[in-house]
Amino acid sequence: MRDKMVERFLKYVSFDTQSDEESTSYPSTEKQFNLAKYLVEELKSMGLEDASVDEYCYVTATLPGNVEGKNVPTIGFLAHMDTSPEFPGANVKPQIVENYDGSDIPLGSDRVLSPQDFPDLKNYKGKTIITASGDTLLGADDKAGIAIIMTALEYLLSHPEIKHGAIKVGFTPDEEVGRGVDYFNVKKFGADFAFTLDGGPIGELNYETFNAAQAKVTVHGKSIHPGDSKNKMKNAILMALDYVSQFPPAEAPAHTEGYEGFYHVYHIEGGVDTAQLTWIIRDHNRERFEQRKTYMQDVANWMNHKYGEGTFDIEIKDQYYNLYEILKDKPEIIDLAKRAMKEAGIEPMITPVRGGTDGSRLTFMGLPTPNLFTGGHNYHGPFEYIVVESMEKAVEVVVNIAHLAAE
Repeated sequence: MRDKMVERFLKYVSFDTQSDEESTSYPSTEKQFNLAKYLVEELKSMGLEDASVDEYCYVTATLPGNVEGKNVPTIGFLAHMDTSPEFPGANVKPQIVENYDGSDIPLGSDRVLSPQDFPDLKNYKGKTIITASGDTLLGADDKAGIAIIMTALEYLLSHPEIKHGAIKVGFTPDEEVGRGVDYFNVKKFGADFAFTLDGGPIGELNYETFNAAQAKVTVHGKSIHPGDSKNKMKNAILMALDYVSQFPPAEAPAHTEGYEGFYHVYHIEGGVDTAQLTWIIRDHNRERFEQRKTYMQDVANWMNHKYGEGTFDIEIKDQYYNLYEILKDKPEIIDLAKRAMKEAGIEPMITPVRGGTDGSRLTFMGLPTPNLFTGGHNYHGPFEYIVVESMEKAVEVVVNIAHLAAE
């Protein structure tokens, strides 16, 4: 099982599936269909006859249950196919480090994966680690999740003595750009609840996420020749920087952790005449989340008072909400995951997601979906790595969830 799982993972990361935040198509990049079609053929070869990919690049399939005469829930397992637009994801060249000795791992391009910079590496001495070559991300986020689900399906198929209900599989595009389930048909999918395999270190179980919004602030200046601009020019760049200065430095991502929310300006473009700032707003607490959005609007109002009406326009759009608002009333789903981990010899590590997953939106669409670990670290960049033994344990947890639900 281990060798096949690794083989699968290495095949999946060979597909360039990077999504594109600026695209207006769905999926955001046509190349995501390449992996989708490959997965459909693999699922069919395993015997999941209804495997298909639709016009929106959603791959779905069903493993029928093998329990009769019992009311067993239908469980979904999901992972996303795209990789982050933040770092190159094409021509991934994985390297496998067997029996990791605890030292630095050269990645190429003068990059080094070092336990001095990434202390979690110390936990994996003697394990097998997969990295990329330093020029690209690895794609473990979330192709490790796909490999885990596929391997768990294969295991259940080859061990019919393990009783389970119907299992629904879903692989989605565009999670990394926040549009992963825009067209996902929850009713058609047909699961009572689901789990995303999109987490981090071994044992991680997430049922709390941020509440999230994006804000676009447009600053309208007035461009005048600098030699004749006194009392005439309105420099949009300087006014934009004034806006940024109104936010507490301690409430930026670099200074927050755990349940602490933040304001994050991550893109600025423009010139003297017009400038645009793009922000994300995050908080686990819904009330504080709403207060943060109000503050951003209030600052824009103050800037208009200071520089003149119409100088600042702001558009704030909610992206997803904390899935705990729903899951707190469904403790049996969380308890099932905890039992599955403990049966695999894993102590559940309950951590809030400082981000979101497809499960954040799916939960509010009627499909309760907490998140499970895959064994990955340092996503979205060249220092990304995955621990093979952690992936194996994730497969075991998926199998355990299936059979425990059938008891």
